[in-house]
Amino acid sequence: MGEFTTPSGTLFRFATAGSVDDGKSTLVGRLLHDSKAILADTLAAVTRTSAERGFGGSDGGVDLALLTDGLRAEREQGITIDVAYRYFATAARSFILADCPGHVQYTKNTVTGASTADAVVVLIDARKGVLEQTRRHLSVLHLLRVPHVIIAVNKIDLVDFSESVFDGIVAEVSHVARSIGLAEPLVVPVSALAGDNVVEPSARTPWYHGSALLEILESLPSIDELEAASDTVEPLRFPVQLVLRPQGGLAPGLRAEEFRDYRGYAGQLAAGSVNLGDSVTVLPSGKTTSVVGIDGPGGSHLASAAAPQSVVLRLSDELDIARGEMISGSGTTREVSQDLYSSLCWLSAKPLREGAKVLVKHGTRTVQALVRAIIGKLDLDDFSLLPSSSLALNDIGTVQLRLAAPLPLEPYAEHRRTGAFLVIDPLDGNTLAAGMIGERPGDSEEERYSI
Repeated sequence: MGEFTTPSGTLFRFATAGSVDDGKSTLVGRLLHDSKAILADTLAAVTRTSAERGFGGSDGGVDLALLTDGLRAEREQGITIDVAYRYFATAARSFILADCPGHVQYTKNTVTGASTADAVVVLIDARKGVLEQTRRHLSVLHLLRVPHVIIAVNKIDLVDFSESVFDGIVAEVSHVARSIGLAEPLVVPVSALAGDNVVEPSARTPWYHGSALLEILESLPSIDELEAASDTVEPLRFPVQLVLRPQGGLAPGLRAEEFRDYRGYAGQLAAGSVNLGDSVTVLPSGKTTSVVGIDGPGGSHLASAAAPQSVVLRLSDELDIARGEMISGSGTTREVSQDLYSSLCWLSAKPLREGAKVLVKHGTRTVQALVRAIIGKLDLDDFSLLPSSSLALNDIGTVQLRLAAPLPLEPYAEHRRTGAFLVIDPLDGNTLAAGMIGERPGDSEEERYSI
């Protein structure tokens, strides 16, 4: 693993994933327990509940999974159903942790937890090796372009801390990573129950020369740190959430004559930065204007703003701009399009079929769309794209959509924040799929529709 220096106190988001009973909640509980991130009353309550259930035998013990499994159904069944968020800090940095469920029917929750993560820890039971759900999760993480993937080979104590078992799983993981184009993950042997290599290195794995899991999480750079260190400057992307035309009263920081003519566009910067005087283009209209005001909280006037700040932009021209339109840096945009080529993680029990009518939510805009073609779905055995006319729950497929109105479509591989969208059921408003925008078709079929 490369060496990284991390400023003290920086925020790092990570999630856990894996198959059923791989020990995700126990691992999270162990991280919280051994890093001294649990309040005394919380630990006392968990200790009491563990004792009532006879956990740990005659010598007692704590069921660490109870620290994250907060739903009643989770505690009763001993499984994780929903994403559990926990917050803790060490001397090196602060963490937001998303403990995701492992059951196949809750894969959509894993997509939710991983979508904003700087890193994802994928657990593998040392006795079982790489399973179908492991391959599914790794494929999703590749599609989501998660910067760091860590494999925790858990329950290493149940295979007598075998180096050969660990090496075999490392080889399996490397094969899967190469097959889907995922960067080589870091692999760590751990015992969540006993604490080996979770917070402190274990003397029972002398053949492992890497860092403990927590040390890795403390040293990896976050997405924000990677972007700050990159030579690539992201262009401005500002989805308009609300048009402000105040009626009555006087806005803080504005003179009466300014307030009479006030027209501002509120939203959160999805990418890039904006300065007073910058030339901007409004999409999908393509009209160009300039920024004459940047208003922050409480009516404060700013000279500049950067993602992910929420601000109000005032423009030099009175353009017809509504919620859902995008204010972008001039000269940095592609042509808007009604043809959307994408990879979809299908999250609904209702199958997707060609010809279906759906809603596409991109940024702050929602438009109607027609499923023109389902190119295929990912085979989790060999990661090839199989021809298919439908997508079922938890399938990962390549789909062409025809939009009712043009949108500024940018590839997810280049623009993580603006290259994603949701597919929504127009009848009940439920989310059907998470989508990643792909490139327009190329000359070869392999180029056009590769996952």
